[in-house]
Amino acid sequence: MKLCTVSFEEVVSVENLCEAWQEFIRGKRNKKDVQAFMLHLGDEVANLHADLMNGHYVHGDYQHFRINDPKPRDIHKATVRDRLLHHAIHRKLYPFFATLFISDSFSCQTGKGMHRALERFEKLARMTSQNNMRTCWVLKCDIRKFFASVDHAILVDILRNRITSPRLLDLLKSVIGSFEVCHGKGIPLGNLTSQLFANVYMNELDQFVKNDLHMRYYARYADDFVFMSHDRSGLSNCLPKVAAFLSGSLALSLHPDKVFIKTLAPGVDFLGWVHFPHHRVLRTKTKIRMKKRVGYSPNRQSVESYLGLLSHGNAYGISRELENLWWLLSSK
Repeated sequence: MKLCTVSFEEVVSVENLCEAWQEFIRGKRNKKDVQAFMLHLGDEVANLHADLMNGHYVHGDYQHFRINDPKPRDIHKATVRDRLLHHAIHRKLYPFFATLFISDSFSCQTGKGMHRALERFEKLARMTSQNNMRTCWVLKCDIRKFFASVDHAILVDILRNRITSPRLLDLLKSVIGSFEVCHGKGIPLGNLTSQLFANVYMNELDQFVKNDLHMRYYARYADDFVFMSHDRSGLSNCLPKVAAFLSGSLALSLHPDKVFIKTLAPGVDFLGWVHFPHHRVLRTKTKIRMKKRVGYSPNRQSVESYLGLLSHGNAYGISRELENLWWLLSSK
């Protein structure tokens, strides 16, 4: 088994904390809590380093707020001091764990992301259907309340099998234990370390799918994942095995309303787009939400962001609607 030899001292070194700070402040310089931290940056970094080295570091509380993206989500924001540590941990551990992840895992990784996942979905569909010469069946799965369901003990055991430094493992345990939805469960949306921990946790499923189930056509983005095959019965047989593994090894469950097996021909909803054999279109609810947001706040930067997203599919009509709506509202 490949082991992570990154030491505790490397992670908490003043050099790593300073480099992590430069990454952390990108786009955050105007935030009041960040500005307050910057007023005494040297002392703050020195004190954080000292507390970590002498074992006095205690993770702070979280600030809770809700967003609609598009459904309501609970975000928990750590203090600047703690977020700086999260960045320091991530920048040292991510390069190692990235080497363990399968190529078809796409969330929160350098050089990947949602657009790459969408492109991979299309490529898998073409390979499965042999360029639309055979029927492509898709098994679409979704984890029920994933971030709230991550089991701390299981996550720590996974990390323990890879991390060689006892002090570093203890530090990771303190970060994991700083938040819980219920006893021993949950990681917060909003932490950079949560993105890493989520991928480490779900990598167990990825490895099971590839090494035990030997499923060739599989892709995952966060807690959404798909299997493809020209054999429907094979996917049907795969589903209970996946459910059993999630339940038994990761204490997770599939969302009962978001699991289905269907052909690609009538369209498969994955990552906000409805995919067809030759094209993909934006989900209707997403179109409505975009137009509402532009109507409430006709900000050109937001429109440009939406247009960039829409450029990745067949969305000429909605792109023109957003452009026209922005022009009408901004000219008033």
